[in-house]
Amino acid sequence: MSEAIVSISHPSQLPEIIGSYDENFTILQREFDVVLFCRGADVHITGEEAQTAKAASALRLLEDLAAKGQHLTEQTVRYVISMVAEGEAESVRDLGGDGICVTTSGKVVRPKTVGQKQYVDAIKKHTITLGVGPAGTGKTYLAVALAVRAFKAHEVQKIILTRPAVEAGERLGFLPGDLQSKVDPYLRPLYDALFDMFGADAFARHMEKSVIEVAPLAYMRGRTLDDAFIILDEAQNTTSEQIKMFLTRLGSNSKMVITGDVTQIDLPEKRKSGLIEAMKVLRHVEGISTIRFTERDVVRHKLVQDIIRAYESYYKEGRKS
Repeated sequence: MSEAIVSISHPSQLPEIIGSYDENFTILQREFDVVLFCRGADVHITGEEAQTAKAASALRLLEDLAAKGQHLTEQTVRYVISMVAEGEAESVRDLGGDGICVTTSGKVVRPKTVGQKQYVDAIKKHTITLGVGPAGTGKTYLAVALAVRAFKAHEVQKIILTRPAVEAGERLGFLPGDLQSKVDPYLRPLYDALFDMFGADAFARHMEKSVIEVAPLAYMRGRTLDDAFIILDEAQNTTSEQIKMFLTRLGSNSKMVITGDVTQIDLPEKRKSGLIEAMKVLRHVEGISTIRFTERDVVRHKLVQDIIRAYESYYKEGRKS
């Protein structure tokens, strides 16, 4: 048996590190097979030597994140544990710090994983960024947050959000209402993100003034988009022609973000995904960056990561029963 002691520099952060009803400590103990207990501001860790060292490393990372103002959710704790287990603890230290923006509810929007941090940095640095990965990795939400930040800083004059209106088991023609009513369900995730950042009233005012535009991809044809932050969501459901059309809309002083999940393609079987083609065609073009997320970057419920892993394993095995 081995013992390690981690002294918490700011004892006021100890409740956040321990978690509600000792939840965070319970997770650390279970995952590393160690025992944790506090004496004042010192956390004592006992267990097998290698596991004790890993638990101490995870605890120091959690202390660092708490010091930077990050709320230590169960997902955060499990993410830190996974990074320590894979020998990537140091990369986590760049997380936290200043946020991208603040929502109307007062929540600070900031990257929660290393993959998200790389994505945010890529968007800031490059004119066009492709964010590709599974659901729940924050691809759309972070892009919208950066768009709102750029808009409020007067770096752009417009925010344009678009996605292809491709049916996932339903047909547009059978939905009630006019064209806008038919496509609104496809655009709802974009509306939700904007409501979070602006609030419903400010969002409505900006929509009326056409400084925020949320529209199907087909509405982009024939336009040149200047002084705008443009986001194409669900790009895996674009055709080669559609994504090329979108990319060539780029105007002066504009930035584009393209997001998608190549495992959720709803195109007819004979149609190739424009996103997959674009990743190959544009990989050596200067000013364009591609960030690939993994299940480790999922910031939804832990079960979402488990579901993604289960499906990946299933498909790798050739759908064997």
